[in-house]
Amino acid sequence: MRSLYDSGYRTVKFSELVEHLRADKPFPERSFLITFDDGYQSVYERAFPILQRYGFSATVFLTVGKKGSEIGSDRLPLMCDRTMLSWDEIVEMHRCGIEFGGHTLTHPDLTSISSARINVEVRESKSIVEDRLGAEVACFAYPYGRYDSRCRAIVSQYFICACSDKLGLVHKNSDIYAIERVDAYYLRNEWLFGITLTELFPWYIRARSIPRRIRRWLY
Repeated sequence: MRSLYDSGYRTVKFSELVEHLRADKPFPERSFLITFDDGYQSVYERAFPILQRYGFSATVFLTVGKKGSEIGSDRLPLMCDRTMLSWDEIVEMHRCGIEFGGHTLTHPDLTSISSARINVEVRESKSIVEDRLGAEVACFAYPYGRYDSRCRAIVSQYFICACSDKLGLVHKNSDIYAIERVDAYYLRNEWLFGITLTELFPWYIRARSIPRRIRRWLY
């Protein structure tokens, strides 16, 4: 984050991204988005202080649990035996400029369930977050990044955009309901992260996306 800050980069929000895509406007130079899926407590404990230090925003996509499971507990249900964010932490981060998005109730592979259940998972998760924050929730991330035409159609009824598991950089022809992202895995050491600040970055991401597309096609 310090390298990005020192190089003059700034964060944008999904509403700005969608505005530029819809209007076919060029993106602001040296701009990027930061996203976190699921809502682990480490976002509050480790990432949030660093984001504040550099004045960066981010979007956290929350898996909130079944309708009513939030009653009597201030913390999101465990995922993978890991502690999740509490609603107090979520509210605090939201007040400080962190954006929150939908990520379903129970984190299913949406391509493997009925359309009726997809609707419930998407609609009710949005409603819970909006009720807790008293603010609109405009963006969504597909669990595991998986989606099909049914998922896309249902999500588009409730959100202005959605993130997929496509490895790539956002461009003028990006689908706003299947937005590309770059996993932190591909920037996992100082040398790899340094590529983000060079002209090699788009080529690096294209090269890494090829085996990923093959694996998805096979499995």
